[in-house]
Amino acid sequence: MNAAAEGDAGLDEIAAELYALTPAEFTAARNARAAASDPALAKRVKALRKPSVAAWAVNLLARQGQLADAIELSAALREAQDDLDAAELSRLGAQRRQLVAALAKQAVGLASDAGVTLSAAARDEVEKTVNAAVMDAAAAAAVLTARLVTTLEAGDIDPAALADAVGGSLPGVVEPAHRDDLAERRARKAAEKAAREAERLANEAERELARVEARRAKAQERVDHVRERIDDLRRDLAALEADAAAAEQKLDTIEAERRDAASRARAAQEESDRARRALDED
Repeated sequence: MNAAAEGDAGLDEIAAELYALTPAEFTAARNARAAASDPALAKRVKALRKPSVAAWAVNLLARQGQLADAIELSAALREAQDDLDAAELSRLGAQRRQLVAALAKQAVGLASDAGVTLSAAARDEVEKTVNAAVMDAAAAAAVLTARLVTTLEAGDIDPAALADAVGGSLPGVVEPAHRDDLAERRARKAAEKAAREAERLANEAERELARVEARRAKAQERVDHVRERIDDLRRDLAALEADAAAAEQKLDTIEAERRDAASRARAAQEESDRARRALDED
């Protein structure tokens, strides 16, 4: 590790210790640490600024860990907000305000436990700073260093303001995303949304295809049943036609027999008539 890196590591360690103290303890402890350091590091330690009471209370909250969880949740909500409708965004906004108020109240409680009572104005500054951290990724990075010296407010955050809020360039502070990065994230989110929509449409198309296939199978079953019925009817018709042909043939035979019987009857009648006339003549 080079001298600059060693100096940064030493400053980080000292700053972490100092910003864990109450504001009333800060100045004396800072001066003592500066006096015990080598000249180069002492100058940098001496430059560390005393935090305001509100900033110190937020630092307490950051060290507890709950703030990090809330910021992570809020970041996820920011990522998802393009996919939510107005009603859902309104509901989530109300939940976020409740979360900010609860965290701010917790910070005030932590300060009270450390023997420091926050004024109404300081409590308001704490809530504004927590809200800024929840609303803005860059502000969140600054707050999570637990080294704030001044408070923040959402909507008016730039790299210079963040550097000033933490008393200089300390680890963990990041600048707001560059426009190109924002555009890239938006493009990625748009692509992911389009992919999800395409997947949804594909799944819907597959379900519709399955429904069509089911209807087609049912229609084919009906067609097969009708064809079987037609075949049965054709066999029945062929049998009936055969019966009709046999009946017609039998009818022809009976008709021939009837004609023959009628001819014999006429012949017999004629023979009877001749015999009667012969008797009459005698």
